[in-house]
Amino acid sequence: MSNLSDRLRILTVEVLSNDWYVLKKTTFDFLRNDGTWQRQSRETYDRGNGAVILLYNLARKTVVLTRQFRYPAFVNGHADLLIEAPAGLLDNSSPEESIRKETMEETGYVVGEVKKIFEAFMSPGSVTEKLHFFVAEYDSSSKQKAGGGIVTEGEDIEALELDLDDALQRIRSGEIKDGKTIMLLQYAKLYLFS
Repeated sequence: MSNLSDRLRILTVEVLSNDWYVLKKTTFDFLRNDGTWQRQSRETYDRGNGAVILLYNLARKTVVLTRQFRYPAFVNGHADLLIEAPAGLLDNSSPEESIRKETMEETGYVVGEVKKIFEAFMSPGSVTEKLHFFVAEYDSSSKQKAGGGIVTEGEDIEALELDLDDALQRIRSGEIKDGKTIMLLQYAKLYLFS
């Protein structure tokens, strides 16, 4: 089949909301595999791209995660704080610069070298965001700041240092429900702590 852009005819783009992030409704014609054009309409939520990191310590077999309130998870039945890997939006910086800054702000850990392991679209049916996934080693000297997030941005973040096996058990028990964190913990088990 031809280039994907040749299979798409954008007809209208309507901004539905431009408050926290941008919500658009796009109507387009799409050339199906059978050669027919089909009119479709989709809403896309554009919040920018982001980065996420798993801090790990091989000698101690530990990882650093965060715990914080997430309103969308709460309204969907998660009546607890969410356990996650440190993450944030790129904000016009490189993924590497952004994840170092977010790590320090959220956890207080300062990391130098970060290793990019992959990129992923986490909810491609409606959200435009692409996440850059990183890992980095840490030790006790890496904890140089208080962490906790940026108060003016509504952040109230607790850093958690967990044994990797404990973190993996928290996935099985349902205590860890965040997709990006589950992916990073499984990556750690398969490739870092093997």
